[in-house]
Amino acid sequence: MAKNKLAKFADMATYSNVFQYPFEVLRDEGFPLKGEWYTYFGNKNPIVLELGCGKGEYTVELARKFAARNFIGIDIKGARMWKGATCALEENLTNAAFIRTHIELISYFFSENEVSEIWITFPDPQMKKVNKRLTSTRFMKEYSSVLNEGGIIHLKTDSNFLYTYTKAMIKENGLELLFETDDLYHSGLNNDILEIQTFYEQQWLSRSLNIKYIRFECPKDREWSEPDVEIEKDEYRSFGRNARL
Repeated sequence: MAKNKLAKFADMATYSNVFQYPFEVLRDEGFPLKGEWYTYFGNKNPIVLELGCGKGEYTVELARKFAARNFIGIDIKGARMWKGATCALEENLTNAAFIRTHIELISYFFSENEVSEIWITFPDPQMKKVNKRLTSTRFMKEYSSVLNEGGIIHLKTDSNFLYTYTKAMIKENGLELLFETDDLYHSGLNNDILEIQTFYEQQWLSRSLNIKYIRFECPKDREWSEPDVEIEKDEYRSFGRNARL
């Protein structure tokens, strides 16, 4: 029988690879591993974040593939994260960890230049609220504060709206676009990392939706500007969940 949410939360409270800190504690006492994640991982290997990690598929699979890097999945929904955290413990993936928090609080958990890459995998495109989009300039400011110089951001999405918005944001701010495609699995790009598929990605693929991918650099110390563009909304997202199903 599948565990219910309360049982998963109870598990997570005992997991050595999961960190859950109320905002009041972060604000008043700080996070003890900030700037010192190497003491947890036992090495100074590059740190890679998966933001909005959901079930943690990318975090776990990347940790399996790359033992010389450390991977941290971040999400506020602990019941989903439980799957990846449990899997990492069972497989003794010592280079994988999880933080249950809001993404906008990442600067409380990491010091400047402590992170080398960020993965954003199938976030809600937030078509109505720009400040909630995970590639908006509001979040870019947060990312740039923890990424090292030349830090890279990866976005995988089914949403043409978010894909188009992100390209406009990159152009508006003069960021270096390293790669982009609106049809990842027919792009000819041979990369086993990109072939990792999340639960939600499999759902979109089963509906014959193209997967979009963008990789770009996030520079430090700059003024950020939101693009002034009109973008057509994703039609299939304009219905309620039951209608989409």
